[in-house]
Amino acid sequence: MKESIKQLWDKKPLVLIIFIGLFFRTLAVIFSKGYGMFDDHFLVIEASQSWVDGYDYNNWLPSSGAQSPDGHSLFYSGIHFLIFKCMTVIGLTDPQGKMYVIRAIHALWSLLVITYGYKITEYYAGRNVARQTAMILAILWCIPMLAVRNLVEVVCVPPLIIATWMLINPASKDKLLTYVWVGLLCAVTFNIRFQSLFFIGGLGLVFLFQKQWKQFFLFGICFFIGVFSVQGLVDMWIWHKPFAELMEYVRYNSANATTYTNGPWFQYFEVIGGVVLPPVGLFVLFGFFRSWKKYPILFWPSFFFFAFHSCFPNKQERFIYPVIPFFIVLGCIGWAEFVASSKYWQNHKKLLKGGWTFFWVLNCIALPVLSTTYSKKSRVEAMTYLSKQPDLHGLMVEESYRDDFTMPPLYYVGHWNVHVVGITKKHSLATAFDEYRGDHREIIRPNYIIFFGKENFDKRLADFQKMFPDNHYKATITPSLVDAIATFLNPINKNQTTYIYEFTEKGMQLPDTTKASGH
Repeated sequence: MKESIKQLWDKKPLVLIIFIGLFFRTLAVIFSKGYGMFDDHFLVIEASQSWVDGYDYNNWLPSSGAQSPDGHSLFYSGIHFLIFKCMTVIGLTDPQGKMYVIRAIHALWSLLVITYGYKITEYYAGRNVARQTAMILAILWCIPMLAVRNLVEVVCVPPLIIATWMLINPASKDKLLTYVWVGLLCAVTFNIRFQSLFFIGGLGLVFLFQKQWKQFFLFGICFFIGVFSVQGLVDMWIWHKPFAELMEYVRYNSANATTYTNGPWFQYFEVIGGVVLPPVGLFVLFGFFRSWKKYPILFWPSFFFFAFHSCFPNKQERFIYPVIPFFIVLGCIGWAEFVASSKYWQNHKKLLKGGWTFFWVLNCIALPVLSTTYSKKSRVEAMTYLSKQPDLHGLMVEESYRDDFTMPPLYYVGHWNVHVVGITKKHSLATAFDEYRGDHREIIRPNYIIFFGKENFDKRLADFQKMFPDNHYKATITPSLVDAIATFLNPINKNQTTYIYEFTEKGMQLPDTTKASGH
């Protein structure tokens, strides 16, 4: 067995590396349930499944009363609508079961990054560097987990790296047909993630700098056709004007550039250097910027994308992910060339080997943990529990210690006729129930409450039980280990323990209407 693996590593390394990458992605498909953050669930899964069920969770469409576009490309969520529709037709209705299928599709899709990352690196730097690069792309500690998530920043990478290889591959780079395919592939990427335009624009500038006039115009025309066929025609159908969602996306992000998480201009240097773990993260950054002149088709598109996001105030780690595989590929190529020409590293090979060993040890500690972590477990399992309660008709989310409340992932309840009320500092328990009195009797009243978080829990529970004495404890759901660690390291990650209670209005002690409503 050992000898067979060695032979495969020597003769067909890409096959072995893909198998290794698939193994850890399969672990993530099976065990890494839940979702990573707001966008990869509520903007994709909740939206698309609700459309299948004849509902519009995010109120994005005119049919649900939306008066204007919300600034989201409907391409990626539309693909999920078709997948969920097919699963409904064949009788697969269990929310968790459907997510196994979704994660498996994404796992297979992500293997393209390994394949073409290997091909690009092998062409420029040979088999040894290609094996090293592909292994990083296959099993970097966070990649298998991210590969099965519904993050547009991750999903948009395969078409980009395939297009890049077509421009590098000697068998295709001089053919005009190549630029047709590159334009269409870039259109697919753009339809998934609008901000990929800065990478795509970088490709166009490379064609211009190299005076490839025919190629530039062919690429640009095919890119526009690919974008117009989705963003133009779909928006014409829905909003009666082309590119309505794109225009709203640009307007909203321009107006809210400083509304969300802001960071310094050098933040993404830290992200790449940290994600690719020390000291290899530093090797990759050095190798990438060292190679700016020699490999323009790899460097400039990634650099323009990187530079824009470094200058734009709103910074979140996931925003930079589309170019991380390109940083790894070009960084490994550039670092290998530097080491080969460096007297210092040629005289300190043990030190260099020790740096790589340290990197792989750290990586192999984190890899199995992240590949099997159940992200947002307490939220998902709370909804899964409620999905088994036939009497559920309304839900209160109690976070009276915060200014807002955590949106429950109703996808896992299995239906949408659950009225949700949030209890916050600004919207007290008494106020919430007062809203259902008088003219609001037609609204279904909640009969379950979820307490998110341990903060002041005893007092919050006592206040609730005083108002609703007829209550029954049902379940406590704790976050996964990684969720708990993430919250400990950065409290902005809200991965709370959840406490579920059922209650009725029997004996309810609601304050006076005027006092409760604050009038």
